[in-house]
Amino acid sequence: MSLSEKPANGGSRLFMLAGGLVGAAGVALSAAAAHRGGAFTGTAANFLLMHAPVFLAIGLAACSRCLRIAGLILLVGLLLFAGDLLARDFLGSRLFPMSAPIGGTLLIAGWLAIAISALWRPRP
Repeated sequence: MSLSEKPANGGSRLFMLAGGLVGAAGVALSAAAAHRGGAFTGTAANFLLMHAPVFLAIGLAACSRCLRIAGLILLVGLLLFAGDLLARDFLGSRLFPMSAPIGGTLLIAGWLAIAISALWRPRP
């Protein structure tokens, strides 16, 4: 079974993998922030940790296409937002111009898409 295939319960292994990796990165970056400082690293760690359970939930319950798309939007937004913050602390420069605002906007859009998916009726 590939990562894009759905397990028997209708979920997505890709989102379960993302949840595990995002959670692990959040814990590791929390430790890094505690030992070396860096306000951006701590913020990125918090965002990663607060979104990890969301990806696990989407992976376990992703029965609608709308919810899976919402999860992808959320994941891309998280990677851009946290990636930009981490680049500032570890590389001394931004990921690319406007990457954090774009990532933040995608995070908001992803959460709104999750809300919309609750109203979406899947086709029979």
